[in-house]
Amino acid sequence: RDLFVSLHPRSGALASAAGQHLLSGVPMPWMTRWPGAHPVFFEQAEGARFVDADGIEYVDFCLGDTGAMTGHGLVGVADALRDRAVRGITTMLPSDDAIWVRDRAVRGITTMLPSDDAIWVAGELTARFGLPKWQFAMTATDANRFVLRFARALTGRPKVAVIDWCYHGTVDETLAVLEGDRVVSRPGAVGPAFDPALTTRVVPFNDVEALDAALSHGDVACLLMEPALTNIGIVLPEAGYMEAVREVTRRHGVLLVIDETHTICAGPGGCTAAWGLEPDFFVIGKPIAGGMPAAVYGMTSEVASHLETLMAGHSVDVSGVGGTLTGNALAMAAIRATLSTTLREEDFARMLPLATAWTDGVRDAYTARGLPWHVQQLGCRAEYWFCPPPRNGADAAAAGDPELDSYMHLFALNRGILLTPFHNMALFSPFHTMADVDRHTEVFAAALDSLLVP
Repeated sequence: RDLFVSLHPRSGALASAAGQHLLSGVPMPWMTRWPGAHPVFFEQAEGARFVDADGIEYVDFCLGDTGAMTGHGLVGVADALRDRAVRGITTMLPSDDAIWVRDRAVRGITTMLPSDDAIWVAGELTARFGLPKWQFAMTATDANRFVLRFARALTGRPKVAVIDWCYHGTVDETLAVLEGDRVVSRPGAVGPAFDPALTTRVVPFNDVEALDAALSHGDVACLLMEPALTNIGIVLPEAGYMEAVREVTRRHGVLLVIDETHTICAGPGGCTAAWGLEPDFFVIGKPIAGGMPAAVYGMTSEVASHLETLMAGHSVDVSGVGGTLTGNALAMAAIRATLSTTLREEDFARMLPLATAWTDGVRDAYTARGLPWHVQQLGCRAEYWFCPPPRNGADAAAAGDPELDSYMHLFALNRGILLTPFHNMALFSPFHTMADVDRHTEVFAAALDSLLVP
């Protein structure tokens, strides 16, 4: 901590100034979770690196917790945003009365009207993920919230089911965990709007019997889940689990909603394409617009045919689904530019071997030192644990060691490496190199040696 403070005097000064008008000195509450006396303030980011206010360059394995999985500062996205906002080159021409006027072709950012980019984006999403109909949102939180509403409307059932220790954004119904056999608010949830047991059934990951029992009550509209847990750390599905989930949900008439906001790391079509999943609804946000706020949700033809009847009603504008800026032209341009230039097969062909090498480097380091740790990889995402691999979210939560997490993160940060603050995760973009991996392996091994000094 002393080294951190000495390395970051400018960030420290900015943090002090930020405390005057920003709550806790940060623009978002979770920014207080960074290790050290204060957050690092950044100046610029490009590719897989960023430079902080003190001029220190970092290898970024956090990538905005997946929001910048494509890499920072994509030229194609920047060009698309500029073109969408103001098309053409601004020139200054004299008029007949010698008054200078601007000559430019203005396109516009938002009009509450569709643009042709939306058509291209929906077609690309169908090609990647397999679902034929799509809608847009500003964030994955919004998309999940909208889908839960639609599921209840379609089924006439009041409750939703989620996985124990899941995270799907700030959706009230999903901020719930199991305490014994009781559904309670997730620890840390601020000001719960209601008792989550009234709206939500919670089941452990990798437990088909528990899922079957929860859905047998006949009051669950949908199961919202990640195909692999990520926000409590990477917990992979056991063999046959996702196939069993699909069978159980269909048997009970429960809609299956797959949230791939993080698990897009598995490939261009996420786990849905890689593992042949068959969701009724599909949600993804974060990286699809190259860092711009945007999310999408897709659905089967059967679901869409029912929803289109709802959308034709006079009250659709106050249905609790939508938002004035949702589907705006700027976001559509950003998604099109992103999906047409990155997160493609050729990008994952570069990212996946880097994640495997990172995983191997971590494993070799802790194995050589006799530590009973574990490292897990999901596509171009990898994460280490201080214990054997957890089977479900409760096991993962119980295995947490905040002090050791903080030490490992701060040791890396002081040596120019940024990991995701909430857990020990590294994510790879097309801009990372094997030299970045080797540097992390070197720093990780040094951190272990510092811990093991007699």
